[in-house]
Amino acid sequence: MDTLKKDLVIIGAGLGGCAAALSACANGLNVVLTEETDWIGGQVTSQGVPPDEHQWIEEFGSTRRYREYRSKVRETYLRAMDVTVQNTAFNPGNGLVSKICHDPRVSLHVLKEMLLPYVLTNQLTIQLNTIVTSVERTGRTVMNVTYQNTLTGKLGKLAAPYFIDATEAGDLLPLANIEFVTGAEAKSDTKEIHALEISDPNDIQAFTYVLGMEYREGEDHTIPEPEMYSFWKEFHPDIWPEKYLSFFAPHPITKEKREYTLFREEQGFPLWEYRRSFDRKQFTTPVYTGDVSLMNWPQSDYFLGNIYDVTEEEKGRNIYQAKQLSLSLLYWLQTDAPRPDGGKGYPGLKLRKDLFETEDGLAKAAYIRESRRIKAEYTIVEQDVSPEFNDGKTGKLYEDRIGIGSYSIDLHPSMTGRTYFDVDALPYHIPLGALIPKDTDNLLAGCKNIGTTHITNGCYRLHPTEWNIGEACGALVSFCIKAKAKPKEVRENSQLLMEFQTKLRAEGFELEWPKEFYKD
Repeated sequence: MDTLKKDLVIIGAGLGGCAAALSACANGLNVVLTEETDWIGGQVTSQGVPPDEHQWIEEFGSTRRYREYRSKVRETYLRAMDVTVQNTAFNPGNGLVSKICHDPRVSLHVLKEMLLPYVLTNQLTIQLNTIVTSVERTGRTVMNVTYQNTLTGKLGKLAAPYFIDATEAGDLLPLANIEFVTGAEAKSDTKEIHALEISDPNDIQAFTYVLGMEYREGEDHTIPEPEMYSFWKEFHPDIWPEKYLSFFAPHPITKEKREYTLFREEQGFPLWEYRRSFDRKQFTTPVYTGDVSLMNWPQSDYFLGNIYDVTEEEKGRNIYQAKQLSLSLLYWLQTDAPRPDGGKGYPGLKLRKDLFETEDGLAKAAYIRESRRIKAEYTIVEQDVSPEFNDGKTGKLYEDRIGIGSYSIDLHPSMTGRTYFDVDALPYHIPLGALIPKDTDNLLAGCKNIGTTHITNGCYRLHPTEWNIGEACGALVSFCIKAKAKPKEVRENSQLLMEFQTKLRAEGFELEWPKEFYKD
């Protein structure tokens, strides 16, 4: 079996993995980046989730490279399309969830372009359709990983001084026997006021299979009735005010019955605009095209089972049922959804299979909100970010901070039947200790698998923070190799830590919020 040796092996090419590769390559490392699907980009591409960001993102609150990524998304539209609006903060879809709601294929193009200089010089090797099947570890050191190409079946090994687990579910952790946590911790362990009294490793947030739709009024694009439609049409979970396939759901914050609409009406939250990725009013095109929206809505969250740490049979069943849920929701919208005029259904909704280049029209991968999480040198707890425990305008100011971010503590319904949990969180800092496993010296967490709790995962799992985490991992590996120091030593040695933070600032990391965010 061939062994490919590099300075750094990154497993998982989502936002964190891509950002890690960009940073590591810019610092002169030779890198291999693997990806389970045939698209890099994770959340914004193969999972179909436009950037979900904080209110200050246009001015501050991310790394310089993340801002470059956002700028390139806009530039791609302005260069390639006939855009009819003049707006420096151009939002391609005018989606409510993001100031830069856009087609996943544009992010794919941008990320490939950003990585291209390193691919052309063979400094970066990207291996798509690749999974890790085993990990060799000696003591506190990961020695190599065995991978398999899922299309050809070919096996190989990857060896390096450092590894980054940037997979969507922390897939390297069980393979390498690295200690990790899943689900909800107990209040006795974390002292969090909203933690469970007894820990529950199965209390994991729902996952979602996103699909894209175009609306063409007056046309009929009704899909064949999904196999599980009768099941999902009658499904009425205890935590839901009406049947799941309806225009009613619990309000994420108040839990009260909340009304939704497909399009903007006099009342109800407009689902179509929430993640609209193409607003046709902003473009001139040679042929007619309708608006396009990405379905990642409350009614498409799947919480009847998980797709990691279960048997292959259970995994396959849950993937199938989750896909059937998304297709059933589309079919319900096309045929049975009540319209304001008293009629039923919107047959003009067209499943856009081209968006993800998949046969069923669904995203290439599930959007996994909650990963396995390392037992880290430092675990971020609710007290670190809650307004109830902090006097100023930001969360805990960690000495070892390597970035900043902001999002509410946003937990979707869980696989044990718990409903939404959404409370305010202060603009926060990202501690280096959360990226470093307690029991391993040369592997870093580069995605949603860092040292958060079930609760704080709710605010550390979104796009700019994942990017910052991954990019910091790439920079840290470069720093450790040059300083001949381990990540844990960088964190514990004040001189090394200061030098590393200076390096991060020089590379465009923001380690603090603007001064007005801090108490005088």
